[in-house]
Amino acid sequence: MNGKKAKRNRNASRTWPTALAMVFVALLVWYMVYTAAIVRSRDADVEITARIYATVQEGIASQDPDAELAALTDLQLLLIGRGVPFVLTSADRRYTGSANLPFAISDPPTPEDTARILRYTSSELDARNEPVATPGGALVHYGITPQEARLRRIPFLWGAGMLLTVLLAVSVFRYQRRTAAEQAWTGMARELAHQLGTPISSLQGWVELLGMAPDQRPEKMAQTEIATAIGDDLVRLERVSRRFELIGRDPALRRVSLKQVVDELRSYMEIRLPRLGPGVALHVDVPDDLPDVQGHDVLLTWALENVVKNALDAMAGTGGSITISARAPDSRWVILRIRDTGPGVPFEIRDRLFDPGVTTKSGGWGVGLTLTRRIIEVVHRGRIELLDRGERGVTFQARLPQAAES
Repeated sequence: MNGKKAKRNRNASRTWPTALAMVFVALLVWYMVYTAAIVRSRDADVEITARIYATVQEGIASQDPDAELAALTDLQLLLIGRGVPFVLTSADRRYTGSANLPFAISDPPTPEDTARILRYTSSELDARNEPVATPGGALVHYGITPQEARLRRIPFLWGAGMLLTVLLAVSVFRYQRRTAAEQAWTGMARELAHQLGTPISSLQGWVELLGMAPDQRPEKMAQTEIATAIGDDLVRLERVSRRFELIGRDPALRRVSLKQVVDELRSYMEIRLPRLGPGVALHVDVPDDLPDVQGHDVLLTWALENVVKNALDAMAGTGGSITISARAPDSRWVILRIRDTGPGVPFEIRDRLFDPGVTTKSGGWGVGLTLTRRIIEVVHRGRIELLDRGERGVTFQARLPQAAES
């Protein structure tokens, strides 16, 4: 059930960015179409202006009063054709005519229509533009074309679209962070239960042996042998609890010999290789004069152990080798690499390999490499990455800061 829920969360985390991208593309397409329509309307305005100019020139050149009147009539029709709302009033503000009103009126206008037009003139047209006086004292009240009205709405509509995109992005980011945190805590809880389970089960077995008579114990084990084994399991329990205690806070760092950490890890793993990775050889290439690093030995051991165990799981049943090497290319960093000859990492998860819940194992919880990245990058202010991009074999490279000279 938990696996299905985690899968649904992963699918949702992939769907959200796609939905966000689709919304952004839709806004962009809308903006382009809307802008193109406004450009076409402005082109039409230019054409009308040219026709107005031609009509005026025709009236000026004509000596026929009727032709002049016809030209003026055509000019008025052209101006009305632009869609600009006009209201004509007398000097004493009485309504005398209108064109392109945004609402329907009777022909001729009723007193109610006239009152409505005058209210519209005062609240809309005069509030936007100062009326133009004619030579006879009449006033021409005017507004803006529908195209200009749409043009003025563009900044607000585009701003609203961008705000929507930002809100969606923040929501997606918060959702993904919450999902990743839930996966990390769930994985850590399972990892803790798994690591505690082995020594606890072993302790239960030793307790049962203590309850047997000495001559009934396997190979007639002495009580001192059982006590020693119990002590070893208690040490393992203490190590596990200590690790998880340290990962939950910011531990103090000190000078640590990375060579000693690697040697201890090799000793620990070589005893367990026949069981964890039969047919796998572990090689270490760390010079004796490798500079110390500024770190925490317990957490560094845990981080490297997670990578090695991950390599052992990848090579299960196939054999191969794991090589741990370290060098100091400059005076600031120590570079440590862990390379295996396993099947490699699938391309589809390489970019998410260190994310919580990502694993190539059917029964894995995807928390080991996540803990390793936290130890290397958050605790030690270093860097870990998947170095190889080939089909087979994997190399993890960790960069750790050198300890300051005392």
